[in-house]
Amino acid sequence: MKSLYLFGAALVSALALSSCEKALDKMNLSATEGTLIFKDSTLANLNLNYIYDQNLPGWAGQGNLGGSTLTSLNPNGLSDESFSDNAYMQGIVQLSDVVEFGTVLSATNNYGKIRTINMFIRDVRAGSLPSGTKNRLIGQAQFFRAWRYFDLVRIYGGVPLVMSPLNGVGTEARNLTYLPRNTTTECFRAIAADLDSAAAVLPGKWAATADWGHITKGAALAFKGRALLFAASPEFSTDNTAKWQAAYDASLAAKNALTASGFGLHASYDQLWFQETSNPEAVMITGYNNSTGDQTKKNNSYDNATRPSYTGTGGGSNQPTWEMVQAYPMLDGKMRGASTKYPYTDQLYYKNRDPRFDKTIAYNGCTWPLNGNTAYKLWTYYKGTTSVETKASSTSFYCRKAISPTAAVSDVQYLGTDWIEIRYAEVLLNLAEAACGINDLPTAYAQLVAIRRRAGLEPGADNLYGLQAGMSRTQMFDAILFERQIEFAFEGKRFWDLRRWKKLSTVFNALTAKRRHGLTITLSTTAPADFATTRDNLVLDNVYTSYFPFPANIVVKNVDTKYDLNWKPEYDFFAIPQQAIDNNPSILQNNTWSGGSFDPLQ
Repeated sequence: MKSLYLFGAALVSALALSSCEKALDKMNLSATEGTLIFKDSTLANLNLNYIYDQNLPGWAGQGNLGGSTLTSLNPNGLSDESFSDNAYMQGIVQLSDVVEFGTVLSATNNYGKIRTINMFIRDVRAGSLPSGTKNRLIGQAQFFRAWRYFDLVRIYGGVPLVMSPLNGVGTEARNLTYLPRNTTTECFRAIAADLDSAAAVLPGKWAATADWGHITKGAALAFKGRALLFAASPEFSTDNTAKWQAAYDASLAAKNALTASGFGLHASYDQLWFQETSNPEAVMITGYNNSTGDQTKKNNSYDNATRPSYTGTGGGSNQPTWEMVQAYPMLDGKMRGASTKYPYTDQLYYKNRDPRFDKTIAYNGCTWPLNGNTAYKLWTYYKGTTSVETKASSTSFYCRKAISPTAAVSDVQYLGTDWIEIRYAEVLLNLAEAACGINDLPTAYAQLVAIRRRAGLEPGADNLYGLQAGMSRTQMFDAILFERQIEFAFEGKRFWDLRRWKKLSTVFNALTAKRRHGLTITLSTTAPADFATTRDNLVLDNVYTSYFPFPANIVVKNVDTKYDLNWKPEYDFFAIPQQAIDNNPSILQNNTWSGGSFDPLQ
C-alpha cells in the first residue's frame, strides 16, 4: 500500500497538471471546489488517500483515534503481555482524562475526521464520475466512517451519529450541532450498515498491484464481524443470542468472501509479516515504506522500538512479561503442567513449547537471526550486578514478532514492514467465538484446529491439536480467548479482548501481589572464565542446568514496582470529557460515572 500516502502538496500538484493554464490563473488552489475535484478520478483518489492516512492505525492498533490519552498508549502495556506505568493500570483515571471523544474544534480529532469523511461522501455523490467509480470511492470512505465510530463506541458506548457534514457557521448552525448521544445499539447498527454498503460495492481483491492495501469486500465484512463480536461480548451485552447470531453471520460471510478471493492462513506464522502485495493473510493493512526522503517517508517505527537497543538505534519496548512467557502451551497443545508428553519446568521454560513461542519470545540463549546474522544468539543475563547487554531488558525477554531478521543496524529505523490490522486468523477466531455464542461448538472447534495446525502444534491421536475434547460452551469461550492471547500476542488485541470480556480485573487480581513480573537471570559463579566466548557453542539445556539454576540464579521480580494493578469496573466505559459536555449541553454522561444518566448498554 505504498501508494496510499500522498498529501496536500501532491493534490495541488495533480490539480495543476490536470488543469489548463488559464483556469489556474483564476483558481484558489487552497480552496478548490469539490465540483472540480470530483469529476476527476485522480483527484478524487488523492482525497481518498488522505482519508486512509488520517484513519489507518499504526502498529498494535495505536493512534487510529484522534485523542491523546488511551489510544496514544501502547496497548501491549495495558494487559498482562507487557508492562507500562500509566493511570489506567494505577486506577486513577479521572472524569475528563480520556479525550478521544474530542473537546475542541479541530480537523484532526475524531469528529473533525468524520466531517472530512462525510464531506468526501457528499462531494463524490454530487460529482460526475462514473457510477462504478463513485461507488468504490464511497464504499472505502464508509468503511473508515464505521472504523472511527467503532473505536469511539468501544471506548464510551453510544455517541452522536453525524452521517452528513454539518454547517459550521452561525448561531443556528451551532444549535443544530447540539446532538444527543445515540444509543450504543444504534451506533453498532450504523457501523454495520456502512460496512454492508462498502462490502456491496468493493471488489474481493483489487486487480492492480498499486491498489494493494485498499479496503476490499472481505475487509469490510471482516471488520463487521469484529464490530458485532464486540456488540455481543459481555461488555456490551448479557449473552444476547441474537447478537451472537449477527456476529456469527458476519464472520461467516467474511470467511467465505475472503476464501473465494484467495485469502487464507499464511503458511508461516512468523514470515507472514514480510510478504507484501500477495499476502493471503493480510485482510487489512497499514502500508509503510523504507524511504528516507522528506516527502514520501513513512517508516514503521515498531521494529526499531522493539528490538534490543544495541541492534538498532532505539529499542527494547514491548518486553514480554513472565506471565506471557508462561502462558504458552506445550508442543502437543496441552497447557503448561498438563502435558504428560512434555513436562514443564521453570528451569527450562523455553523447552518443547508451542512453536509460536520461539517465533514471538526472544529469551536468554535463544538463536534469533538479526542484522543478517542467522546464527545470532541473544544473551540477557547478568554477571554479578552487571548486565551483559548494553541496556538490560527489564524482564529478560524481548518480543521478536515481525522483527526483520535481515535489516542492517543502520537501516532498522527506515524499515517499511506493513502493519496487518486484520489477519485472516482473526476472521477464523471471530467466527469461532461467535459460533460458540450460538452454541455451535463443532464450528468453533474447526477454527481453533485450523489455527493450531498452522502454528505447528502436534495433532495428537484425536487430531484436536491439544484442545480438550467435549468442551462445554463456557470452556470453549475460555479456550478461544486463550488462543487469541497466543495467536495475537503483541498485536494490540489482548487488552481489548480482556476489556470486552470484563476480565481485566480478574486477570490482574490473579497475579501475585497484583504485579506483572519478569526475570533476573544471573550467571553462576561456577561458570568457566571463558563462558562469554564459548556460550554460543554450548547446548542450551546444559547451560541453563549448570550455570543458570532456578530459583537461585533465575529470580522472579516485579516489573510493576510502584503500585498494585487496579483496573476499575467503570473503565468498561470511559467518561465523556466534561469539556465536551460543556460544549454540547445535549450530551449526557455515562451512568457508570458520578452524576451520569446515559446507559451505554442500551
